[in-house]
Amino acid sequence: MTEVMLPRTMVNQLLHQAQASSRREICGLIGARNGTPSNCYPVNNIAPDPQRQFFMDPQGQIEAMRRMREGGEELFGIYHSHPETPPLPSKSDLAQAAYPDALYLIISLNTKGVLEMRGFRLQGEAYKEIELQL
Repeated sequence: MTEVMLPRTMVNQLLHQAQASSRREICGLIGARNGTPSNCYPVNNIAPDPQRQFFMDPQGQIEAMRRMREGGEELFGIYHSHPETPPLPSKSDLAQAAYPDALYLIISLNTKGVLEMRGFRLQGEAYKEIELQL
């Protein structure tokens, strides 16, 4: 898959979350029905240095997966923000990428006044950018 359609309402929700927490990385999961993204599930970032990295709260992640299953959704994507750096996978993002089939969305607040969001498929030390259609 080289291109992904994201509903405008979901994009707005993700950008709003990133703006509301401009000093800390936000993170969460995206659920889909029949391959179409349908809901995002914010999860608390419990990283020791949340301005530069994210670790999803394990209980929050389990709860989000349960809500997805109960709603007939499957895991579609994982998102997080970069408050001070471009929307490119960092070394720790690549090291933590445990779901090769998931779309990884990174939202950057780095550019003054402009939010940027990019999508990737991550595998080991490599990543491939995926075009996002809104």
